[in-house]
Amino acid sequence: MKAVLRRTRATTDAPSDSVDVSLFRIDEEKRQIFYCSEQMDLSRYEYKILRLFIGRPGRIFSRDNLMDLVWDEPEMSMDRTVDAHIKNIRKKLKAVRSDLDPIVTHRSVGYSLKENL
Repeated sequence: MKAVLRRTRATTDAPSDSVDVSLFRIDEEKRQIFYCSEQMDLSRYEYKILRLFIGRPGRIFSRDNLMDLVWDEPEMSMDRTVDAHIKNIRKKLKAVRSDLDPIVTHRSVGYSLKENL
């Protein structure tokens, strides 16, 4: 956490409502995520999932965690909905930089964002 705070403070020209975590930058005010300086075209749930991952790199989120933390009415969706959104996020990230796959699948457990990107 200290390293993340140091990096965000180091970018003096970044607005205070932006978060910069190595390859990602979040502009909370505009609800935009930039990956390798390119703005991502994300759906509402894709944005929320990726923002959650960026805020806690390395933390593994189960499907149930993601449903509870991201969806307004998690009981109205199936857990495989999370898989579909993760698949779409990966596809969009690959379109920007095909040599990286920043999202890690932990079989039978959940998903996380790689640390130290």
